[in-house]
Amino acid sequence: MMLCDLTLPSICFVALCLFPPFSRPPKPSFPSTMKIETTPFGIADDQPITRYTLINSSGHRVSVMNFGAILLDVQVPDRDGALANVNACFGSLDRYVAGHPYFGSSVGRFCNRIGNAKFTIDGTEYALVVNHGKHQLHGGVKNFSYQVWTAETLEQDGSVGVRFRLTSPDGDNGFPGNVEATAEYSWNDADELKIVYTATTDKPTHVNLTNHSYWNLGGVGTGTATDHVATIPADQFLDVDEDLIPTGKTNDVQGTPLDFRTPTPLGERLDRLPATKGYDHCYVVPGEPGRLRKAALVADPDSGRTLEIETTQPGIQLYTANHLGGGPENAGLGSHDAFCLETQHYPDAPNKPNFPSTLLRPGDKLVETTVHRFGVN
Repeated sequence: MMLCDLTLPSICFVALCLFPPFSRPPKPSFPSTMKIETTPFGIADDQPITRYTLINSSGHRVSVMNFGAILLDVQVPDRDGALANVNACFGSLDRYVAGHPYFGSSVGRFCNRIGNAKFTIDGTEYALVVNHGKHQLHGGVKNFSYQVWTAETLEQDGSVGVRFRLTSPDGDNGFPGNVEATAEYSWNDADELKIVYTATTDKPTHVNLTNHSYWNLGGVGTGTATDHVATIPADQFLDVDEDLIPTGKTNDVQGTPLDFRTPTPLGERLDRLPATKGYDHCYVVPGEPGRLRKAALVADPDSGRTLEIETTQPGIQLYTANHLGGGPENAGLGSHDAFCLETQHYPDAPNKPNFPSTLLRPGDKLVETTVHRFGVN
């Protein structure tokens, strides 16, 4: 059989046979047809918002926009090759501006919770904007998810993408320092969506950035995600109080509803979590923070779609969309119709010296990478 008659998976198999592990085979000679399409998506803060669609050679695509550096739809195939959007999003900008459950958002300056909305750096206490009971959640009011970022498109070797930039001024929601942040999305022919967050500062401050996408691998709007089968290799999760603020301790998953070390449907043990109405817990990602390593794998038995997540971050928050109410502000999605896997540093890390530090000082650079790899089982 001539090589040109082989399917792409066959070519990959032949390549693995011809080249031993750790050798670097030559790049394939066939041309990539990846591309980026741009379309207007409305006006926010008197600035034009653009939708950027990243399309790989198979026609699989993801869309992002410069409002909130938000991930919009993610169109990937099921086992029969049919494309569907697996990421919760809205069809127009209005709902994002009016308020939403952080669909696809780049969350900052500090994602998740900071207890009592305050922390101390070098002997100085900083009072943050309170927006969640007596605490701060996701960086406060009009946080990174509601800002207009600048954008530049990227056509790198083997991928297409967009790099968003944002300046967060000194005092933003109570945080010290002028922070320069970037959120870079890239998409390749292996259906890998890579998100890289960076940040620098001119004054010591705390930064914790994540993407807050809501996934349903059966296709958003097709119903519950409780039958999705999850594997999370973590042995431990963070102990929290009644407000979901970490106590500073970690708990073993053994013998708890949070043990996903073997594949388990997301809905199998929801009734054992009445206080939170489902999962809203931060896991300790095994391995060395700063290195890209496996954090989660989720599969939808019906469609065959899979999502594998690798990250450099120390933690990953599993949230089963417990509080979506099915209204237009939630794109019609109800409780447990989607799930989030937010890679991040631990909540309330500024007040927990035993946690991996989120303190960023002048001259340092935060760089965190997460890869979302879509496939078919």
